[in-house]
Order: sequence, then structure tokens, then C-alpha cells
Amino acid sequence: MDPRPGALLVASAELLDPHFAGSVVLLLDTDDDGALGVVLTQPTPARLGDVLPGWHGPLGASVVHRGGPVGTDGALGLGRLVDPDAAPPGWRPCFDDVGLVDLDSPVEVVSDALADFRVFAGYAGWSAHQLRDEIAEGSWYVVPSLPGDSFRLDVSHLRRDVLRRQPGSWRGSPHARRTRTRTETRPSLA
Repeated sequence: MDPRPGALLVASAELLDPHFAGSVVLLLDTDDDGALGVVLTQPTPARLGDVLPGWHGPLGASVVHRGGPVGTDGALGLGRLVDPDAAPPGWRPCFDDVGLVDLDSPVEVVSDALADFRVFAGYAGWSAHQLRDEIAEGSWYVVPSLPGDSFRLDVSHLRRDVLRRQPGSWRGSPHARRTRTRTETRPSLA
């Protein structure tokens, strides 16, 4: 499978970078200049309403996720539309009914248009051929996503579940079995 918006990158055991070891990344944009995605498997203890006080109510209670090592002083809002024909102001489609939400939009305008919503501090980015090189060297598996992957509440077993549903013999290989151990730590959100 080619890396494209909506695909998942699943870290192989060879990927030891602490930002991505044991992770699942959702690709949001790919082109000749590079790729952009968010790590789905790194929730933080921070609540959206605490980080962006204007975002209150049910959306404000959602957990902020660590999206990647790039641009950690900013945030990306990812949403799934209730009605694909009724996108809120500032909506940027990525794939299917999933897109980026303008976090400067009033929460009252945005909340009714969204079936699911998640905020990421930072993102993952690759230059023109960097991601293809990392895939070729075996750092990433590129697999299709399912609608629930992007907004799953409990992400602790997302990597395992994504790998288990893949066809073929590689899903049982040692490269696919790696899970986060208790001694591994995640980078701080600082």
C-alpha cells in the first residue's frame, strides 16, 4: 500500500526513535514535498479545555494527544463530520469525512458539525523522500485504516489490533509483535 491520506503507519520493531517506537501514525497529507501525520497512540494527561479555554463542554473534556515531534507549540484539531455536506467554517478535508478543524472557530459552530474530534499537540512530518526511505528500510508498515482508528478512546492496544487484522504472514513476525514495555517512556509535552 502506498502512503496516502487516511493510511496508517505502524512502527516496526526496527524503529527505535523514542518519538515513534511502538506507535501508530495517521497520514493526513502526502505529496511530492513530503508527508504529514499525527501519532494516534500518545495521549497526554492534558484536557483540551485546559489548553484552549474557549473549547468547553463535551469537546473541552477530550484529552490532548501528542501528535509528533514537529511544531509541539501548536495544535491540530482532527474531526469527522456528522454530515459530509455540512462542513463547519475553516474545515480542511483530508480523506473521506475526516479533516482538520480550525481551532480558532467558535466551539458552538464546530461542535454540532462533528461526530468525532481529537486535538494533537504537534505533528509528524517527513521531507520529500524521507518517508519512502523509512518504509523501504523496514521502519514502518503502511496499512489501511478503519473509521474508528482515528478517534478510538482507548489507544493502548491500537497498534496490536491494527497489526492483527492485517492479512499475510508478516503479522505474526517478531517485527510485528513489539509492544511498549514498562521501562520505555514517552517524551514530555513540554
